[in-house]
Amino acid sequence: MITEVRKLLTGFILAAALALASASASASVPDAVALLKSSDQARGGGLLGLLWEVDIVTRGAGEQQSAMKMRIKAADNASVAETLEPIRSKGGKMLQVGRNMWLTKPGLKKPLPISPRQRLSGQAAIGDIAATNYVRDYAATVLKDDSSTGESCYVLELKAVNNQTTYDRLHYWVSKARGVAVHAEFLSLSGKRLKTADFKYGNTIEIDGKRVPFVSKMTISDDLTDAITTLDYSGVKVQHIPASEFSVSNLE
Repeated sequence: MITEVRKLLTGFILAAALALASASASASVPDAVALLKSSDQARGGGLLGLLWEVDIVTRGAGEQQSAMKMRIKAADNASVAETLEPIRSKGGKMLQVGRNMWLTKPGLKKPLPISPRQRLSGQAAIGDIAATNYVRDYAATVLKDDSSTGESCYVLELKAVNNQTTYDRLHYWVSKARGVAVHAEFLSLSGKRLKTADFKYGNTIEIDGKRVPFVSKMTISDDLTDAITTLDYSGVKVQHIPASEFSVSNLE
């Protein structure tokens, strides 16, 4: 009888220990979706209304330096980017609503459907200048802990949920302390690294009475050449954007 009781107690203790270990392991794994929501917010995604300007400069790869300036308006799952410079392209607009995008420019009779994967300038794709909504566009898993520029990070693997995303796969370094993306590797479907990006957060915006970081610079480096494209963000304002700004009919 005593032996049976001991066996039961031993079994109970082992089961409790395994359950505790499992719960502890689960608690130590961060929520990839929550990390993406936080990092998206710092790049314009999921907010009720936001306006900013971005200067895009490309150098290297044996090409003449090129520059663009655009004004972005974003709200929730939509954004519109208007070209301010160079003068020859002024007035052109790119509209993103959900996963769909359109382009219009002076001389076009009606907006043209475009892909966020199309190149905008240098190493920057069209999707890079729209509001970032990775939590909607990618399935995320936490790969490992790592560091970037001395900052402790979670590394996420992001896989596109459809073919309307800017990239097929990414490895994404999200700061543990700040909840913002500090580094990214853009991969082909086979896993080959195509280019990298580094982010800085010198801007802040106010949300629900709190100051939170907002991206101030994105530096994109090509893996095959010495080409580097920088996006500098300025004039960031939280403000109401009318729904009419995101209407395709208003592009005509």
